[in-house]
Amino acid sequence: MRSAVATIGVAALLLAGPAGAADIFEKVGTFDGQFLKINVGARAEGMGGAFVGVADDATALYWNAAGIARIDPDKSEFSFNQAVWPGDLQFTQAGYVFHLKRFPGAFGFSVRALYMDPMIETTAFQPNGTGNTFDAGYMTAGLTYARSFTDKFSAGGTIHFIHEGLAEFSQQTYAVDVGSLYDVGALGMRIGMAISNIGSQITFIDRAGRIPPMFRVGTSLNLLQRGDQKLIGSFEFSHPPDNAERMNVGAEYSFQKFAFLRGGYNLNYDAEGMAAGAGFHIPVSVAGQADVDYSYTDMKDLGGAHRFSIRFQF
Repeated sequence: MRSAVATIGVAALLLAGPAGAADIFEKVGTFDGQFLKINVGARAEGMGGAFVGVADDATALYWNAAGIARIDPDKSEFSFNQAVWPGDLQFTQAGYVFHLKRFPGAFGFSVRALYMDPMIETTAFQPNGTGNTFDAGYMTAGLTYARSFTDKFSAGGTIHFIHEGLAEFSQQTYAVDVGSLYDVGALGMRIGMAISNIGSQITFIDRAGRIPPMFRVGTSLNLLQRGDQKLIGSFEFSHPPDNAERMNVGAEYSFQKFAFLRGGYNLNYDAEGMAAGAGFHIPVSVAGQADVDYSYTDMKDLGGAHRFSIRFQF
C-alpha cells in the first residue's frame, strides 16, 4: 500500500512540472505589443531591471510613474536612452519631467520606439527585389502626472498612445499605467508598485490582439552608507500575462556621488540573465548636471543588449 501511494505521489510530481510548463507555454505569443516590455535606461538595466522600488529619475516615466514626484521641484529633468537590441533592431526612449508653478506634483512626457532599417521588398517572382523598400516598428507617446500626498507616499499615472506599423499597414490604441512609491523610513527603504499597459485590444490586419499588462512590485534599501560611499540593493517581482513570474535583483555602488558601478540578474527569463553597468555624474554648469550611463545585458543565445543613457537635470 505504501509503495503504491509513493508511486502515485512521484507520478503526480512528474506530471505537475510538464502540466505547469504547458500552461505557461499556452500563453506565449498570445499578446501583441511586446515592445512595451523592453526595459528603459542603462542605469535601471545595469541593476538587473530591479528598479520599480528605486524610480528616482526621469526613467521613472517607464518604471513607476510615482517616482517623478520625488524629483527636485525646483528642477526639470531630461533623459535619452538608446538600446542596441538583437536582430539589428534599435530601441529609443526619451523623457522629460517638469513642474508647474502653483500646481502641485510633477508632469512628464515620454516617447518610445522600436524600429529597424528599411528592408528590400521581394516577391516570389522578384526574389532579388522589386525596387521598393519597407520598414516596421512600434511607437508610443505618454503623458504622466504624479504627486506626493505625504512625505512618505506618492502616486502617479500615465496615458499612452500606441502605434504599430508594418509596410503600409498600421494601427493605434491606448493604454494606462499607474504606480505608487512608499518610503518605509528605516535604511532608506522604499516599496514600489506599478501596473503598466492597462489597455484595450489592438486590431492589426484584421487580427485582434491584446497588449501585455504588467504588474511589478519591489523594494530598495541602503545596504551601505559610509562617508563618500553608498550601496543600494533592490529586488523586484513581476507578473507578465504571457509567461512565468519573474524576479530581478540588483545593486548600485556609488563613490563621491561621481562614479557608479552596477550589477544585477534577471531570474526566470527566457533570454535575459546577468546584467552590469557603470556611470558618471558630471556637473555641466552652476545649475545643471548630467549623468552618462552604460549597461550590458546577457541575452543568452541572442547575444547581448547594449544600452546607453544620458540624463540632464537643470
